[in-house]
Amino acid sequence: MKRLANASKRVLDLCVSAVALVIVSPVFVLTFLTVRIWLGTPVFFYQERPGMNGRLFTILKFKTMTDEHNATGALLPDADRLHGVGRLLRATSLDELPQFINVLRGEMSLVGPRPLLAEYVARYSPAQARRLLVKPGLTGWAQVNGRNAIEWEEKFALDVWYVDNWSFWLDVKILLLTIPKALAAREISNRNHVSMPEFNPERAVRD
Repeated sequence: MKRLANASKRVLDLCVSAVALVIVSPVFVLTFLTVRIWLGTPVFFYQERPGMNGRLFTILKFKTMTDEHNATGALLPDADRLHGVGRLLRATSLDELPQFINVLRGEMSLVGPRPLLAEYVARYSPAQARRLLVKPGLTGWAQVNGRNAIEWEEKFALDVWYVDNWSFWLDVKILLLTIPKALAAREISNRNHVSMPEFNPERAVRD
């Protein structure tokens, strides 16, 4: 039964991703050219993220930030490097389009907990680490229930709830809920951050 469920999820991933890439191909090309003109090369942002069972993979996104450095050679803060074009791409989720390729490769699923930074894995509690029991997703239960407007603890609780309650129809429901959420372009950032503050539970306890 579990094997059949996993197969149905993979079929949904392959079919929807392949069709979506064909449908949005003009938008993909236009976004590629826009990033190339305004932000330069490389057009794509590559970063290793933990996938299912913590296995690292290279996530793909359109670049949204410049590569500006300060006088000492260090990168400027994210808020200073986030280009106006990048803000638009994030608000419309167009920067995530290349992740359909990650889904086709089998590194991600359409639905699942969002893949976060690799250094966060060691900071998870045992309960939070259960979000790594499934493939990360383009969208997820946390994304349709607050996205970046909610705090880390609530986000992780929603991710774990998804792991415990997954079904094919739950994935379909989340995909349908994602469409109006993406079009509304809300809940993109958390308070005064361009996306989310760093997840560091030890610092939160000290503060």
